[in-house]
Amino acid sequence: MAVCARLCGVGQSRRCRRRQRHNQEDQGSDSDMDEEEEERIVEFVDRANTGPPNPQSLLDLPPELLVEIFSLLPGTALPNVALVCKKFKQILNTETIWRRRCMEEFGMREDLRKMEVGGVSSRDLYVKLLHPYRHILGLWQPDIGPYGGLLNVVVDGLFIIGWMYLPPHDPRVEDPMRRRPLFRIHMWESKKATVECMYGHKGPHKGDIQTVKKDEFSTKCNQTDHHRMPGGRQEEFRTWLEEEWGRTLEDIFHEHMQELILMKFIYTSQYDNCLTYRRIYLPPQLPSDLLQPGLFKGTYGSHGLEIVMLSFHGTAARATKLTGDPNVPAGQLTLDVDLSRPVVLPDLESQRSIEELSRLVLGVHEEVQREAQQQAKESSTTPEGAAEGPGPSCSTSPPEAQPFILPLGVMARNEVYPRTCRKCFYGTGLIAGHGFTSPERTPGLFVLFDEDRFGFIWLELKSFSLYSRLTDHLAHAHAPNMERFEAMLRNMQSWTS
Repeated sequence: MAVCARLCGVGQSRRCRRRQRHNQEDQGSDSDMDEEEEERIVEFVDRANTGPPNPQSLLDLPPELLVEIFSLLPGTALPNVALVCKKFKQILNTETIWRRRCMEEFGMREDLRKMEVGGVSSRDLYVKLLHPYRHILGLWQPDIGPYGGLLNVVVDGLFIIGWMYLPPHDPRVEDPMRRRPLFRIHMWESKKATVECMYGHKGPHKGDIQTVKKDEFSTKCNQTDHHRMPGGRQEEFRTWLEEEWGRTLEDIFHEHMQELILMKFIYTSQYDNCLTYRRIYLPPQLPSDLLQPGLFKGTYGSHGLEIVMLSFHGTAARATKLTGDPNVPAGQLTLDVDLSRPVVLPDLESQRSIEELSRLVLGVHEEVQREAQQQAKESSTTPEGAAEGPGPSCSTSPPEAQPFILPLGVMARNEVYPRTCRKCFYGTGLIAGHGFTSPERTPGLFVLFDEDRFGFIWLELKSFSLYSRLTDHLAHAHAPNMERFEAMLRNMQSWTS
């Protein structure tokens, strides 16, 4: 409100404002708007005040100039501006101001014209739809037990839509993601925002959205009969199976896989009328990162394709599950890679031997364990505050591209995988029994193929997982800073531990 006071001529001079802002920076306080935008507004008013006649305050400026000034303010500040006086409140009814806010803050363009033709003003759109629901825009993880999920809430045309992102059908890991709408919010039928559930096969129907607490909200369907099908649960299961897996039950011959699929259907069906979502962020990117962090689709044997989030933490690369399974649930750290432990692959003929690969990786694994034991002993005897020794040294990096082939006996869902790789590193993968029992980290080999693909060889399971980047544009999803992102990762693990 310091800007509003300055503009009205009842606040401080520009020089005082600058001094006040300098003091605020020293105290680490946050501003309500971008400083450059704030300075631009004040300079705009200062120029207006220099010409004849010289107005004493913002109240003396012509209405068209006030419209231009108010259009530069963020929408969250406009309600306070309206409280200053009747003149400001009346000017804030101008559509130009709210149209600009919808465009700049939510990316709306031609859709606004359609709304206005339909009798809905830009002000109503901003005040009753975009602003009240702005806190649910971005990425979310649904609370569906071990299975998790990925929800992206966006302004899509004239709607706010919650899209559930689904991996491609197993094992086509490099195919694009699939999307299914779970809910939408709009103002078509009335002057207030309407929430509709999109689940089921009978079209949109009445729903509700509630904000549970910060970074958490829930959806509820008020007409669950729209989710039912005439053929009962059997028809619902066959339809779900075709959508989820792209096949019929008769096409799946593996008995264990049939059990896993049926278990997932029964479990997830319990959540078709009410779901809770928790906010998640995309990882920040640093210049030192091995590749761009982000979301990847990966193969997980009989469990099908799952979504993981790759992030970098110093000399560690970590993949966290966003979708999971009854063995290792969503939110758990599926891969932990030590980037200070490169592994140089032997020639192609030697790569075909699982024994040779095991010898290389297990040799590094034993070295890591010895160093961990040594550090534990030193930490118990080293006085507090004593300097630590240097970290593990890195071996000479292998060439940018080197031949790669899977060892004989290693199972892969994808027979088509890259035959060259850039680098390989020692890492561990998380395995567990059903119900996340007896979890343990087992050694393996992280293989970087290119900017958009990597793999992991699970030595104990004799299995290979191929991961491919999710390339969809995800707005409102980046973490404000690394501390906030790491706090989110810790919370994700606690949700399913």
